[in-house]
Amino acid sequence: MELISGLFDFIIHIDQHLVDIVNTYQSWTYLILFLIIFAETGLVVTPFLPGDSLLFAIGAIIANPNSDLNIMLMWVLLIVAGILGDWANYHIGQYLGPKAFSGKYKLLKKEYLDKTEEFYKKYGGRTIIYARFVPIIRTFAPFVAGIGSMRYGRFAIFNISGAILWVSIFLFLGYFIGSNPVVQNNFTLIIFGIIFISLLPPLIATLKEKRKSARKS
Repeated sequence: MELISGLFDFIIHIDQHLVDIVNTYQSWTYLILFLIIFAETGLVVTPFLPGDSLLFAIGAIIANPNSDLNIMLMWVLLIVAGILGDWANYHIGQYLGPKAFSGKYKLLKKEYLDKTEEFYKKYGGRTIIYARFVPIIRTFAPFVAGIGSMRYGRFAIFNISGAILWVSIFLFLGYFIGSNPVVQNNFTLIIFGIIFISLLPPLIATLKEKRKSARKS
């Protein structure tokens, strides 16, 4: 419970925590954020890490005139982190395969695999791009691709395209509007809004499935 409450606190106060990280670690912030984005996209056991909100928040922090961080360097590094994360996840999927969801590993829930496979059925290879904007699915999409849903060459194209789009949209959105006084004064609400919008696709899909099941019964 402490881990969950700590993570929740980090996400909803992500701007404050990132400011503390930047002030404490300065240039090491690049590496710290690189590792967070890599882990969130590359390690199938860490789908709970913040992605969208972190990108938005760090963009807003860099926009501050007092910040020593470089937006273009951060942009390049986080795109590379996203690409390498999906690349690693793809190969982990190749190595572990479906046996990872046998129930032996508590964090690897079969329902996550099922939802991701439904995404593939609906969107095909574009799932790798679309999944970048959907928490949980973002982490499991490259893993499922590695299990056998997609050739690596095709996966690599979607992987690179998705990483560039995802990082660019949220990082620069934070950079250009995050310093606005209205946004600054309502930052927690903005973060909740980003999380809510990110969760809308799987919520809508779940509601549709429930309606279909209700009609069949």
